[in-house]
Amino acid sequence: MKQLIVNADDFGLTRGVNQGIIRAHREGILTSATLMATAPAFEHAVALALANPGLGVGCHLVLVGGKAVAPPQEISSLADSDGRLPVSLSGFAARVSAGTIRPADIERELRAQIEKIRGAGIQPSHVDTHKHTHVHPIVMEIIARIVPDYGIRRVRNPIESLRDSWNGVGLSTRLAPAGVVRVVGRNFHESAARHGLRSPDHFLGLARTGQLGPEALRRVIEQLPEGSTEIMVHPGVCDEDLARTGSRLQAQRQLELDGLLDAAVKRTVEKEGIRLISFCGLN
Repeated sequence: MKQLIVNADDFGLTRGVNQGIIRAHREGILTSATLMATAPAFEHAVALALANPGLGVGCHLVLVGGKAVAPPQEISSLADSDGRLPVSLSGFAARVSAGTIRPADIERELRAQIEKIRGAGIQPSHVDTHKHTHVHPIVMEIIARIVPDYGIRRVRNPIESLRDSWNGVGLSTRLAPAGVVRVVGRNFHESAARHGLRSPDHFLGLARTGQLGPEALRRVIEQLPEGSTEIMVHPGVCDEDLARTGSRLQAQRQLELDGLLDAAVKRTVEKEGIRLISFCGLN
């Protein structure tokens, strides 16, 4: 049996991103989204999530970019005095590896983000991380240890098969990041299993971030492997609010929204006998 979770990252980034995610759920094949507790349009996203209970909502945990949720004086090795988190993913990873960011500060910030989301009335279906920081073994170990405290038993498997990511669609400019994740995250499965966390069997979307328009998404779905798969997407409306965020993905969000709404994509899901689920349906 083929089961498919289609998860939108960055829920809460802007109102336009939120509206694109909800439209992709109501009218398209989107089944899940991950909410950023640190994002500017967090409250708007929460209101939309509560009004659309069929959408699975998880935590998109943020350790790079933006402002922390925890008071800066409580996480001084992670955030600056204004509460700003590290800007660079590579810089963050280097500091974690060197021990200059204390694991206790990472744990305090991650707990604050999860508690903010739960405090807004949402019980998270799962967790993943902005820029896949949980592939770092120290971050993953913290996440795997703390999320069961909040009744969370599912986590994104961020390791993508490079063969599946090619998937007959053509070469991607983001195969290198997918390859790095495979190397850095080699202990992911061991850590998840040790703490009783579940993940889909397969993960797709990193090597094709921002590229899953109608044709590419249809071809990826046609070649899904057996078992459960998560496809990561970033739908949204490209507007001035999005431009002000500085996000690398701008018009690409509209392209991926078009893919999720495409009639041929929906017909392909039906023709292939694929069961659409959220992380809540991952047993």
